Amino acid sequence: MNLARFDLVSLQLFVAVARSGSITRGASQCHLAVAAASKRISDLEKHLGVSLLYRHANGVKLTEAGHVCFQHALDVLESVERLSGAMSDYAAGLRGQIRIWANTSAITQFLPDDLSAFMRAHPGIRITLEERNSIEVVAALRENRADIGIFAERTQTEGVAVFEYRRDQLVLVTPRDHPLAQRKSLSLADALDYDFVSLADATSLAERLHAESSRLEKPLRLRIHVRSFDAVCGMIRTGLGIGVLPQLAAQPHVRSMGLKMIRLTDAWAQRTLLMGLRDIEALPLPVRLLAGELSEQAAGALGVGK
Repeated sequence: MNLARFDLVSLQLFVAVARSGSITRGASQCHLAVAAASKRISDLEKHLGVSLLYRHANGVKLTEAGHVCFQHALDVLESVERLSGAMSDYAAGLRGQIRIWANTSAITQFLPDDLSAFMRAHPGIRITLEERNSIEVVAALRENRADIGIFAERTQTEGVAVFEYRRDQLVLVTPRDHPLAQRKSLSLADALDYDFVSLADATSLAERLHAESSRLEKPLRLRIHVRSFDAVCGMIRTGLGIGVLPQLAAQPHVRSMGLKMIRLTDAWAQRTLLMGLRDIEALPLPVRLLAGELSEQAAGALGVGK
């Protein structure tokens, strides 16, 4: 018996005939000619090697084998409907997986709220999030290890489509008893006579501090490297130095540790965080939907609503 020769049209027809008690009515429900429907039923019986119907003048009735076939046909058709529904969810972007790599600034300040809102609206879409520095994020996009990347401006982005994601403000964080603590705003040049605590050199924020101090011809007096914003603030609290952090990321630590936050007036202290995509022509729909939610600029380029 070659079950691979079954087709869904014949199974649907058989179910319609069994329910209506008539090949004619079953054929009509399936939009088939009576002769074509009759041949399909005969072929089905031939493939199975059993009679499925008792044929008589007033219509048809199921044989014992026909009753068994009817139940299994219902199961098969129900499974196909579930399959179709599941695949239509993927096709509509309602299911799938999205890989995001993002720098610490984006993860700390913006992505929790943005991703939470998106996942509430699309509960069938799974998101995996990796925290990396901006250079690693762009490399992951190029190598197809990430679907969406969030990184700092000034990162080399050759081979990646780039859109604006968010903007943030950098601030100077000091202990409350520091000589600069009474200032409401200042430039980086005003702070370079003091010791600094910084993130690792590979991060975009550390690179920016080194670049600006070099431009001012005043080397950065770097006392210690740490791996996170809260660690930077912890070191500042103990008097090991001062540091530059994104304002929204610094706020909770400044409050909890009793620190002072001072606005930086330098133009570079107003940063743009960027969103990168590898190939906007071949993005799966879930990625297109999320990218459009994260960036109004991307929404226009991708033809999706924000």
